[in-house]
Amino acid sequence: MAGLDRLWAGWRAEFITGSVEADRRDGPGRSCVFCDILASGLSDEETHIVWRHPSGLVVAMLNAYPYTSGHLMAMPTRHVADMEDLSEDESTDLWATMAASVRALKQAYQPEGLNVGANLGRAAGAGVPGHFHMHVLGRWAGDTNFMTAVANARVLPEPLSDSAAKVRAAWPAGY
Repeated sequence: MAGLDRLWAGWRAEFITGSVEADRRDGPGRSCVFCDILASGLSDEETHIVWRHPSGLVVAMLNAYPYTSGHLMAMPTRHVADMEDLSEDESTDLWATMAASVRALKQAYQPEGLNVGANLGRAAGAGVPGHFHMHVLGRWAGDTNFMTAVANARVLPEPLSDSAAKVRAAWPAGY
C-alpha cells in the first residue's frame, strides 16, 4: 500500500488559531454575521436571502463563500447555537426549508448529487458556530480540483446575484 501523500498548507494554522480564539470571544457584545444580515434592513437581493418562511422563523440564504454555485444555508432567524435548542416550530420549518432548498437546487442546477448537512461546532467545520445553520449544495463529478488546495481559491462560474436569481426562480410553489 502506498503512503499517504501530504500537501503542506501552512496558511491553515492562522485560520485554526483564529477560529479557536473567536470561539472564546463568543458571548455578550460579540456580533453574529447571520444576525447582522437579518437585522441589516438591506433588501433580500443585497443580502442574498433567497426565501423567508411565512412563519418568520426560518430563512434560506446563499453562502457568501460557496463551495459550488447555489450553495444554500437554511437557518432559524433566532440566534441559537445548538440544534437541540430549536423550538418544535423552528425544527419543523427548518426541515421544510431544507426540502424546498433541495428541490430548488435540483431545478435550478440539475446537480449530479447534493450535500445536505450541518457542521456542529467549530471543530466539525462550523464557520459560524454560534448560529445554527444547515447547508444544501449541488455536486458534480469532478467539481473539486487542485485550485482549493494549491491556490486557496474556488472557481465559480457565476456571481452570487445570478445564483440567487436562479434559486429564487426555481423555489417550489407552496413553500
